[in-house]
Amino acid sequence: MDSISLKMPVTIKAKLTEKLKNKLMSDMDEGIKQAELEIQQINIEEQRMLKENDSQTPTPQDIQRLGAIREHYAEERNKRMQYTQETKSRKENLEKLALGAEIVQGTLERQVDVHVGDDMRELMNVEILVEDDKIVAIRG
Repeated sequence: MDSISLKMPVTIKAKLTEKLKNKLMSDMDEGIKQAELEIQQINIEEQRMLKENDSQTPTPQDIQRLGAIREHYAEERNKRMQYTQETKSRKENLEKLALGAEIVQGTLERQVDVHVGDDMRELMNVEILVEDDKIVAIRG
């Protein structure tokens, strides 16, 4: 066998333009707002669950159940808070980037026929550069 067909990764990069920067900033702002709304909803739901499970003379099982409820909602709240902090950090980094900078947007796969003697590194390091949704370069 002298050749085989493989799936290889392709890195998708975008050239940072004013349009892309505004879209990314808007998406991040929207994600932060959504996470903050979810935190508010989690707080409301937690209070409702605690009231429903509250009794005048709590048993050890009641205390354990209330602790589990608090822990569950604290985990959910922390996930949203962590997302918010990470997104704010990414937003700050994006604000510092100069227009024209290349940012990785993700990866796709491509089908490649490889043959004995091919340079594997050359086949692996392929990227597509996009500017305002148009492919401007394919680098190998």
